[in-house]
Formats: sequence, C-alpha cells, structure tokens
Amino acid sequence: MARSPYGNYGHAILTAGALRTPDQVALTYCGEQSFTYDQLNRNVNRRAHALLEKGVGPGRRVAALLNETLRVAEVYLAQAKIGAVTAALNPYWPVETLRDVVAASGCTAFVYDATVEGVVGPVRDSLPGVTTWIDVRELEGDSDEEPPVSGWYDDPLALYYTSGTTGLPKAVVHTHASSLATAQIWLDVPRGPDSVFGTGAIIWGIGFPAIVGPALYAGMRLVLEQDWGPANFLRVVPRERVTHLSQIPSFYAALLASPEHEDVDLSSIQVIMLGGEPLTATMLERIKARLPEAGVYSYYGQTEAPYTCMGRVDDGTTPLGSSGRPRTGNAVRITDPNGERVVGEVGEINLAGPHRMTGYDGLPERTAEVLRGEWYVGGDLGTLSPDGVLRVLGRREDAILKGGVWTQPVVIEEAVSALDGVAEAGAVGVPEGASEQEVLLAVVPRAGHTLDASKLALALADTLPAHQRPDHIVVADALPHSQDASGGPGKLLRGKIRELLG
Repeated sequence: MARSPYGNYGHAILTAGALRTPDQVALTYCGEQSFTYDQLNRNVNRRAHALLEKGVGPGRRVAALLNETLRVAEVYLAQAKIGAVTAALNPYWPVETLRDVVAASGCTAFVYDATVEGVVGPVRDSLPGVTTWIDVRELEGDSDEEPPVSGWYDDPLALYYTSGTTGLPKAVVHTHASSLATAQIWLDVPRGPDSVFGTGAIIWGIGFPAIVGPALYAGMRLVLEQDWGPANFLRVVPRERVTHLSQIPSFYAALLASPEHEDVDLSSIQVIMLGGEPLTATMLERIKARLPEAGVYSYYGQTEAPYTCMGRVDDGTTPLGSSGRPRTGNAVRITDPNGERVVGEVGEINLAGPHRMTGYDGLPERTAEVLRGEWYVGGDLGTLSPDGVLRVLGRREDAILKGGVWTQPVVIEEAVSALDGVAEAGAVGVPEGASEQEVLLAVVPRAGHTLDASKLALALADTLPAHQRPDHIVVADALPHSQDASGGPGKLLRGKIRELLG
C-alpha cells in the first residue's frame, strides 16, 4: 500500500498550502522579497532536486549550518521532502562545540551559507566522516516539479539540539509525525485569513518546527527577518502589519524599558505567545498597557516536547502564572518522587503527546532517564490544578534554599519587578549547591531611572518573607541572556549571574 505524501512533513507543511491557496503570499523576507505558496513550493522543489543530484537522499544525515533565515526555510523543507535527516546546527556555537556535535551526529553531508564560511574552514579537515560539502548557493536545481517524496510518519526528520548548559548539546530526535503535531500550534489560537506571523531566529534548537512549520501549516503569511531585536521589531511590525508573535518575556522587558516604542504603531498585533521563562504580573501589566487589544498567551514545553500547554492569561481564561492546559491531543501530569500522579502538590512535570521526541540520538541511557513510557520527564517542577491547569515553578537546579525553605527565583523576581524603576531582575542562590544559601539579586533600572540597593532592600523587606529576602543586591547595566540569534535577549542565564556577580 502506497504511503500518503501527507505523512511527509515537507509536503504537508508546504505543498498542501500550494495546492490549497497557490496565489496567497506565504513568506516575506526582510521586506525585500515575497513568495506565494506556489512560488515558495517551487523554490523548495529546486533545492530538493539539487540535493538529490549531490547524493543527498532518503535517510542521509545532513549537518545544516545556515544563518540566512530564508535559506533555512527552503533547505529544511527540501530535505524533509526527500527524506534526508537535518541536523540543525547553531552558528553561534564555539568552533570546538560545532566540530564535536557534527562528529557525534553521524552526518555525512554538510550544507552551509556564505555567512558561516569562516567557521566551515576550521572544522572541515577535522570531520573526515563528512564527505559532501555543499554551499547553499549551489542548490539551484533545474526542475521545480515535485521531487520523489520520501520519509513519513515515524521516520526521523531532524536532530534539534538542547542548549548544552551542561556538556555537549544533546541531539533531540524528532520525526515527521512529531513535527507535524508541533505544527498545529496556531490551530488552537484565534487567527484569520490575513494573519501575519513575524519572527527572526529560526536557525537552531526547536525554532524551525515551532515557527516556520506552524505558520505555513495554518496558512498564515510568515515574515522572516534576520534581526528580531527591539529596534528592528519596531520597524517591521508596522511595515508588515504583523498580527501574531511568539517570544519570551525578556523581549518585552527590553522593548518597554526604552521610550523608542512609544510613537510606533503596533496596533496590528493581535496575539502574543510568551514562553521559555516566567511571565510576571508586572510584565503582563506593562504589555497590556502598551498593547491593550492584544491577547496574551502563555505556553510551556521543551525541545523534547514543544508547546505542550497553552492558555490565554490576560482575560481571566487562564490564571496568570500558569501555562494553561494541554493543547488538543497532548497530556500533562505531575508526579511525586515515587512516580505517582499528584494534583495540587509540587512535583515533576510529565509531558506526553504525538509531538514528543523519540529520544536523544546516540544516548540510550540519558533517553531512558527522561522517557518513562509515553511520558517525557525533563526536570521541571510544577503543580497541576484539579481542572488541569499547569503552573511551572522552575528547574530543580534553579531553586534557592535559604532558612531550610526552597524558593523558586521567579517569586523574588516578580516582587522586585513590581517596584518603580525596575526593568528586569534575576535572583540566584549562593553559593551554588550549598545546603544553606543566601539570595543574590541583580536588578536593571528602566531607562531614565536610577536604583539604590539599600532602598530596594527596605522595600522588599515589607513584601517578602525572611527566606526570600535578598542578602546581596547588585544594580547592573544588563543581565546575562542566552544568544538565540534573534537580535533580542534570549533566556535569562541565572548561572551567569552567579558567575559574574556572586
């Protein structure tokens, strides 16, 4: 029995749209190029034929080091259509990390763009297993007809890498089926025929299947930029009339801390999806004050199980501080140290659904630690209400132990962020891993404000219990964030706060 092409990620994401609405604009790139669904599909087909001509076919693993977001979209979708397995590399890794990741990946082909040629040179001779090196500019096939489709359902589609905060980044294996399940994100969120999804970085981690796939699968117009920092965001949103966004709260801490946004027309924004770190009440108030017509949603998931839960938090539908309920077809539970399900108690978060990874590539023991039957258990703590609302409390390793009581940093950070003049705050326990810790608090003032550590301490003494009050307060120009290539701040790096300021 022949397999349906709709079990193939590339066909279901893009070709179906080209058949459904061929003349609708699918993608706009940096305000300079626009492609209809039919045009984008034909471009991807040309890339696919060129890959096949170079010997890249079903099951072959291809290391992809691409920094140009348009090329990422085209190449990843082309490789999906022909059944190749994409290893989504991060151009911001150190050369040594890049080399070691590729060596461990089993890739025998390597595709790159002009922006990373300086990185490819130093690693090329140290990767004898890679026999085919492809400059993306060489992928201009003569035919734009549909290539022979290969790769379906439970066949591996890609390796997406974790942040690698402890050791080498782990390769998370996602299949065509799990990636298609992730692509349904926007089907659970209000949208219309003119919805426009704006974004920057899609180049590594779970960015591609969590951004490109969902936008195209939902029939939206995808606006791709190289830079998605606050300055370019303020240019692109009014220019493209962007309606939908997916970001982290730290982005809005940076955007709203400066007066540059005040005279910019952001009225097109209808949906803001926030995740990756906690959304405080203070930050939500600031977002709604600036964008009163936008619906604000929280989401929760990990590279291993993206966007598992979702809920709107600005209209009372979902309690602020929670991440909503599982999306359609997904499941969540909380387990105690014995692995038993609990409700209303703190425990480990378990995630399940068709979007879950199949495992860590080449790491069977680590896979066995986190995959327990159909559940993924990744080390985050949380609670689940009787009606199924998840509240994420944070990572086990981030918790602060003071006075014999555990506290998640976000509790302290939220109290600090509510004070006048505070743009952002980060709390950590020092020394790391001690059985009794002190609270180190780093704060960044809003533009035009100054902060006094002693006055902050007095204000917090009135609002926080003794085990949460900071013992050391440092006023900093900025807090350390991960580099996600968007141009804006990535996730807050609490470990770096301890390292730099502790």
